[in-house]
Amino acid sequence: MRADARFVLFPQFLERKFNDMSEEIEIKDEVLDLKVTDKYDENQIQVLEGLEAVRKRPGMYIGSTSARGLHHLVYEIVDNSIDEALAGYCTHIEVTIEKGDIIRVADNGRGIPCGIHPQMGIPTLEVVLTVLHAGGKFDGSGYKVSGGLHGVGSSVVNALSDWLEAEVRDGHTKHYMRFERGVTTVKMRDTPCESETGTTIRFHADPEIFETTVYEYDVLEKRLREQAFLNAGLKITLRDERDDEPVEEVMHYEGGIRQFVEHLNRTKTPLHENVIYMEGSRDTSMAEVAMQYTDSYSELMLSFANNINTTEGGTHETGFKAALTRVLNDYGKKYKLLKDDESFKGEDAREGLTAIISVKLQEAQFEGQTKTKLGNSEMRALVDAMVSEKLMTFFEENPQVARTIIEKAQTAARAREAAKKAREMPRRKSALDSASLPGKLADCIEKDPTYTEIYIVEGDSALGTAKAARNSGFQALLPIRGKILNVQKASLAQMLSNKECAAIIQVVGAGSGASFDIEQARYNKIIMMTDADVDGAHIRILLLTLFYRYMRPLIEYGHVYAAVPPLHRIALTGTHKGEYIYTYSDDELAGKLAELDKKHIGYNEDIQRYKGLGEMDADQLADTTMDPRTRMLRRIRMEDAEQASHIFSLLMGDDVPPRKAFIVENADDFDRSKIDT
Repeated sequence: MRADARFVLFPQFLERKFNDMSEEIEIKDEVLDLKVTDKYDENQIQVLEGLEAVRKRPGMYIGSTSARGLHHLVYEIVDNSIDEALAGYCTHIEVTIEKGDIIRVADNGRGIPCGIHPQMGIPTLEVVLTVLHAGGKFDGSGYKVSGGLHGVGSSVVNALSDWLEAEVRDGHTKHYMRFERGVTTVKMRDTPCESETGTTIRFHADPEIFETTVYEYDVLEKRLREQAFLNAGLKITLRDERDDEPVEEVMHYEGGIRQFVEHLNRTKTPLHENVIYMEGSRDTSMAEVAMQYTDSYSELMLSFANNINTTEGGTHETGFKAALTRVLNDYGKKYKLLKDDESFKGEDAREGLTAIISVKLQEAQFEGQTKTKLGNSEMRALVDAMVSEKLMTFFEENPQVARTIIEKAQTAARAREAAKKAREMPRRKSALDSASLPGKLADCIEKDPTYTEIYIVEGDSALGTAKAARNSGFQALLPIRGKILNVQKASLAQMLSNKECAAIIQVVGAGSGASFDIEQARYNKIIMMTDADVDGAHIRILLLTLFYRYMRPLIEYGHVYAAVPPLHRIALTGTHKGEYIYTYSDDELAGKLAELDKKHIGYNEDIQRYKGLGEMDADQLADTTMDPRTRMLRRIRMEDAEQASHIFSLLMGDDVPPRKAFIVENADDFDRSKIDT
């Protein structure tokens, strides 16, 4: 491929990156028979002992048995080493992916205690690895600050591994134990060692439990890099030994979360050179904040409590938001940068902001084992007071930076007000309300959004066929003309002035941006149905950018889908005449043809290749793409806000050189079979 030809394929590169945030699922409208015919008595009541519960219901402990749950095993072990670092004893953590996808995590901390446990009468190492709710983090004496609170991490990893080995060095003796599926198979073995201390855990995930046992280097690297940023001075080494040429990455950041913000903004244009950093403490708790404004229209805020990413926020995030908005308003009015009747809302103050909030506290209160939201009320007060005082001081000492940030917030406030005036968001309440919807909308009959879905279709040509193929009872259609505005490069006002974007927001009916209310959405499924070519891929990406920027909860709660239309139709002959087989890639086509030849099933050599949805008749479109009984949908998901923000900024933003470099670097690795030729 010529270098100058690579950029023609840009939408496909985007598709490949966004496919990492999606999953293919087959949606069928079938009612399952849930009736139980067997008797229900005392014999059906099971008591799960030891680690049986973990193996029986692994999702309760690690979220899922998919690749996400697989990588969570590594995080659980690494988090224990991180806790040693927080306690001041560990300076280096090594994570190695060995051949056969064996994980080895080694640290130079104090080592897990190995003496006989006074309560259990067995080595403490064995207790930690085989007993749920056994750990050194309950009373605060072993660890003042830790991410693990429930004492289940190490034992869960042991239970979900087909084998696990533990080696502990206490400065005098090397202790070794081995387990299989949570059961001790090699009792404690001791050998002399030098002054070295630390713990090494080596395990292999159980293929009977997990859908895959193959680790993704990039996924682990991202998480470990994040931990290195959050723990200034800690060195984390990730090594992949699965290939003939091992890959190694050393992550060590003395600047901590300051460098984290710089890393997140590497594809953006900062409005001020230096990252603003604040820290403070009260009693046994401490907080630190790093922030920097960019010229983008979106915010990126990541919060952490004891190194755990609190994706749903919590009290520390609430305190930061309140203080930030108040300081900007107070400073603006104090120095006459704002009119008396002018004030910022939270969304104005945070437009273009990249911020990291990290708190450390002794008795962290999380919501559930997943730890996605911090509940400690004292952390709101601590973060609020710290940011209020120190950010105001920073503005006083750096008036030019303060003025730049105020101007950014003012621009956001004006855009918000303009958008508010332009916005009309009808709700599905009456026929009169529906009459105000865009005229090109082909709405459905059903009024309950629980049962409705809308297809966003590419162009009027596909609309006609889709109207004939749909079930008008619950399926609505909205055509869009051409490629919509790239909202990553546009302001809120510019987005709303775009007819296609405004129509989509109006039809969804739940608002946009900070005012978006998912409860008001008029449809349960938002389905993008575009051609399976470069232009179709580009349109899907532009739509995804719109949903991500202004209707993100739709993605977060799994309401956005991409239709998966077929690429080929094979017409069978002979005794199977009148039957058709649809395939969705060139590789699948080749495999299916080989299978037919092997079974001696005849087919028409003239294979139909669909260039667009308009080439299908209504029956074909219904069977392959629209009928819930036979269609395939790709659900768009977003598990990582940081990664998503980086991808959108890199591939949809204004900065051309990083995007060009990405395309050139990845062009040769792209699957050419997916390119429309």
